[in-house]
Amino acid sequence: MNRKTFITSLIAAGATGTLLVACTNSATKNDTKQEHMESGLIIHSVHFWLKEGITQEEEQEFLKFFDVLRTVPGPKELYTAKPADTTPRPVVDNSFSYHLLVTFDNMEDLNTYENHPDHLSAAESFSKYWTKVEVKDSVLL
Repeated sequence: MNRKTFITSLIAAGATGTLLVACTNSATKNDTKQEHMESGLIIHSVHFWLKEGITQEEEQEFLKFFDVLRTVPGPKELYTAKPADTTPRPVVDNSFSYHLLVTFDNMEDLNTYENHPDHLSAAESFSKYWTKVEVKDSVLL
């Protein structure tokens, strides 16, 4: 095999290998994502509007609320977020201050979480920081 043929073979093999690895990684990522988002998964979405004029210290104190909720039994996953800087449109409402997204395997786990004394106590303690809370629960199809 001459040098030119050998180098061409290496390039072709390398490109094919890279493509195969990319396909494998893509399939693995999709499989993992699918595992977390199974049909029947309960999605508990909570939006918080903090009080006008809240200080930086008070907002930092409010964020401890999410730390407490992470200790309450029931959730599969728990995420906190702020509004994204999306393009303004009539269907977009970015007026909230924080978003809590919690997933549950079933309604029993959601009920355990919602009625747990630590959840109820934390909601009562930290409610002094918000003016509005909106909850939307849904089930993945």
